[in-house]
Amino acid sequence: MQVRRCVLIAVLMVESLWSFSVSAQETIVNKPKVPGQFILHQRSRSETMKDSGEWKEQTKESVWNCSETVIIICDMWDDHYCKSAAERVSDMAPRMNAVLTAARNHGATVIHAPSGVTYLYADMPQRKRMQQAKKVKPELPLEAWCYVDPKREPELPIDVSKQPCDDPIIGAYVQKFTRQHPGLTISGWDGVSDNGEEIYSYLKQEGLKNIVLMGVHTNMCVLGRPFGIRQMVKQGFNVVLARDLTDAMYDPREKPYVSHTRGTELVVEHIEKYWCPSIGSEDLTRVARGSADPKPKKSAD
Repeated sequence: MQVRRCVLIAVLMVESLWSFSVSAQETIVNKPKVPGQFILHQRSRSETMKDSGEWKEQTKESVWNCSETVIIICDMWDDHYCKSAAERVSDMAPRMNAVLTAARNHGATVIHAPSGVTYLYADMPQRKRMQQAKKVKPELPLEAWCYVDPKREPELPIDVSKQPCDDPIIGAYVQKFTRQHPGLTISGWDGVSDNGEEIYSYLKQEGLKNIVLMGVHTNMCVLGRPFGIRQMVKQGFNVVLARDLTDAMYDPREKPYVSHTRGTELVVEHIEKYWCPSIGSEDLTRVARGSADPKPKKSAD
């Protein structure tokens, strides 16, 4: 009887240790906080006089702590029904990846948000990191999609009501993407999520006050997603758009009958007027001189 009891105790101890080990393995550690400051050259637009229709471009420097800054990559999929849009994403991906590498190494956080396909990353620690964030209730309810807000902005300056694709021959409007573009590295400390609640909770948990949005499409998902510009500005975060790492869905055969590049620029200008500033992504590749140095130790009195 005594032997049987000892064996039972030993088995319970092993099971307890194994359970503790599994639990420890399932807890994904988050990125350490390091010194360093980005100097952002934020471009915005203000109306010279109310209802004048004349806008003045202005740029000001802002200092953001790298450890309080997150880059959210919106819908950089591996394919698209609009082949011209897919080609522009493929062209953008290596440039974006270089910026992400630099910003990440300076201490910024990166969240990959390829909407609709995050289930493919279910077993990755980057996905689990976002899921394990302690839920935080926002002061304002999170919206599943943030449409044009007539209290704050007019309609967008480009017309996509008929169709937004600029291919010569428009293919079937079907899902072509399967995952995020392979040209973007999902690195060890990154996160993966397209869930507004998860992203909001993770940002609050980690003290991430500053958001850089990049990706596609500027006039659609970048503005409207539950982690997009409209949502995050309303939730009180400091938000900027990386204007050289985004692209709109727009067909020059539709109003206002400008080039695709100019159409994207018009949407960026709209955002600068009514929502948030934009920056050039090079601002995320360097930090202020001396800002990343170790903090001096306090002398003992």
